[in-house]
Amino acid sequence: MSEYVRLTYVHSSVGNSYFHKRTIRALGFRKLHQSRVVVDCPSLRGMLKNVAHLVTVEPAEAPAEPNFGVGK
Repeated sequence: MSEYVRLTYVHSSVGNSYFHKRTIRALGFRKLHQSRVVVDCPSLRGMLKNVAHLVTVEPAEAPAEPNFGVGK
């Protein structure tokens, strides 16, 4: 298993529960078709379990520059 995964927000959260919308925001997504490379960890897997129908997950290499969610 890769240490990093690429998440892509592919389906809108409109019509889904408040908790699904908040999980999408917690993952750092603001717009559809946005991608992020994040560290694969158990807490991330738990979040993805809730919104698996809204995102795609694929293995990824380490990002060129770290994305800590500040200013992005």
